[in-house]
Amino acid sequence: MKNPMLEAVSLWLEKLLLISNFRLFSWDSPGGDKEQKGFYEVSSFLRGDVLEVPRTHLTHYGIYLGDNRVAHLMPDILLTLTDHKGRTQNVVSNKRLILGVIARVASIRVDTVEDFAYGAHILVNHLDETLKKKALLNEEVAQRAEKLLGVTSYSLLWNNCEHFVTYCRYGTPISPQADKFCEIVKIIIRDQRSVLASAVLGLVCVIWMGLASYTTLPAIFIPFCLWMVG
Repeated sequence: MKNPMLEAVSLWLEKLLLISNFRLFSWDSPGGDKEQKGFYEVSSFLRGDVLEVPRTHLTHYGIYLGDNRVAHLMPDILLTLTDHKGRTQNVVSNKRLILGVIARVASIRVDTVEDFAYGAHILVNHLDETLKKKALLNEEVAQRAEKLLGVTSYSLLWNNCEHFVTYCRYGTPISPQADKFCEIVKIIIRDQRSVLASAVLGLVCVIWMGLASYTTLPAIFIPFCLWMVG
């Protein structure tokens, strides 16, 4: 049985991460208003390679399947509205991506290298160096990715594109990006100034909205929890 408090904290962290990286989805996502084209030496990619595309704040990952095809996990709200493959297979637009993150629905899909990268520079197997983990054989990596193709749930913290590629490449789903974000949140929470800031904000809400359970309880509970964990 899941802990309601842990689920609430997880949801809060995911929304905070979404807000903090809003520029990523607005400016650098596939399907944006500004069309970008790039030329990629796909002949240098091997089946099973991890392709990494740096963005403004985050990094997007995919598994190269050969023949100019990349499997990657992408949030997409359209998946909840239709099962028409002709529509959902189109490059995911900014609005579809953002709403997909909020709705927590995604798919592990196959796109061309150009559509996957959207004009950005591609790094190959860079995770091998940063994580210092032993990779599985390339063919096994590709086969793992192909078996996972299809609709899946999405979570910025627990099931994102990095979890997908690390599972395929190393056998364990991990996301250093999400871990780094959680460490930053821990630092903020442990800072005693956060207690004061939350107490002041709670007091302002009580004064502005009046004494009610939905204002008074959070105004007391949140600063108290921050003080206890600080």
